[in-house]
Amino acid sequence: MRHSPLLLLLVTAACTAGPDYAGPGGDSPAPPPAFVRAGGDGATQPTVGPWWADLNDPVLDRLVTRALAGNPDLDAATARIRQARSSLNERRAVGLPAINSSALFAKARLPGQGSDGGATDLTLYNLGFDSSWELDLFGGQHRAVEAARADVEARDASLADARVSLSAEVAQTYVDLRERQQQLALGEAGLALDEQRITLAQQRFEQGTVARDLLLRAEQDRDEARAMLAPMRAEVDAHKDKLAMLTGAVPGSLDAELDSIAPVPLPPAQVAIGDPATLLQRRPDIRAAERTLAAQTARIGMAKAARFPRISFLGLFGLGGSSPGDLVDFDRVTLAAAPRLSWTLFDFGRNRARVEGAEAQRDEAAANYRAAVLRALQDAEGALSRFARSRESLADRARAEQQARETAELARQRQAAGTIALGDYLSARQAAITATRTRQQAAAATTSAFIAVEKALGLGWQADAVPSAK
Repeated sequence: MRHSPLLLLLVTAACTAGPDYAGPGGDSPAPPPAFVRAGGDGATQPTVGPWWADLNDPVLDRLVTRALAGNPDLDAATARIRQARSSLNERRAVGLPAINSSALFAKARLPGQGSDGGATDLTLYNLGFDSSWELDLFGGQHRAVEAARADVEARDASLADARVSLSAEVAQTYVDLRERQQQLALGEAGLALDEQRITLAQQRFEQGTVARDLLLRAEQDRDEARAMLAPMRAEVDAHKDKLAMLTGAVPGSLDAELDSIAPVPLPPAQVAIGDPATLLQRRPDIRAAERTLAAQTARIGMAKAARFPRISFLGLFGLGGSSPGDLVDFDRVTLAAAPRLSWTLFDFGRNRARVEGAEAQRDEAAANYRAAVLRALQDAEGALSRFARSRESLADRARAEQQARETAELARQRQAAGTIALGDYLSARQAAITATRTRQQAAAATTSAFIAVEKALGLGWQADAVPSAK
């Protein structure tokens, strides 16, 4: 029994060219059963939503909400998703027939065509349609749609990752602002104490009970303390401007809202962290890397399908003649159907090079995925370690501050009773301010470590805020 070449091609096209994507594969690192440096926090699964609400700061809540709604970088990421979706729709449309319409009016004079050897006038009217369609014999078009869909999903994940980074950056900038404001207030309080010490030293110098060098050292301490306040004020302004930029506002627009000094918000006593396996499923950057790997795998099939024959069909339908009435005369219908087979038999290795290039890009994407997994685990373990240590340091600093305050209170009582000099009391007050400054720095470091934990866990994006490819 003999078969036509076309039938044989249709039979051999039963499978799609290229490898079928089955996930990252066995080369991806296996996550450990639990975090090594979780400290005292349990394995309760955290929610993907607004983790910053656990800091119980309404101003921070408003800032993050504004940033997620108006940040230009998020708008750009959303626009990239629309670009990827348009490419996906275009790829889908390529697999459907294309129908074109045309209308023609032509008038020409052809020399030497008449019976007497003279010129002949020719008038032509024509209305027509043509349709073309290429069969997806070896799945090249199918792989192209598959790659475009994975690209959309990778962009979706990149948008979610941008939301994670943005929420963490807003929270960190807010913590930096509050910490600087607190340090500035303490610096001004310490400066007032320095002025009292200078007044006391001046009185003693005039009374001849102390040397002039004591007065000079007190003035030097005051000047150095004052010099430190100017950079702090500049940092406060810079943090306000950065928060305005992150929320999509112009610098200075948040000053009235942020001028009031507020304490650094502290994290809750218990933090849900989950387990490493769930972390890898939740982090958007890992999802983006995995979808990029899927897209590059599909492009191998695109490159392999290009090595095989291509069959396309062309159909024509037209009406026309030498007068306008011929446009509605169905006795003058022109019909044509033409299948076309094309196959590049000799390309001197170009297609083979494309396949090898696509495979190399797939291997690069696989390596990037493995790196993303390892980086995520490293981020989480490092953030958890810093968070645990920062809480220990904060507890120590809080005890030291309490002791310094009690010492200052005892010094006040003794100075009022006349058992110690005013200078000793001022020194105790200065030590208490220093202890408070150190405790506030430790509090800011603890909250910063908490923010790093939430970012490392891949939190801060809403599942319904990131569209999925369809």
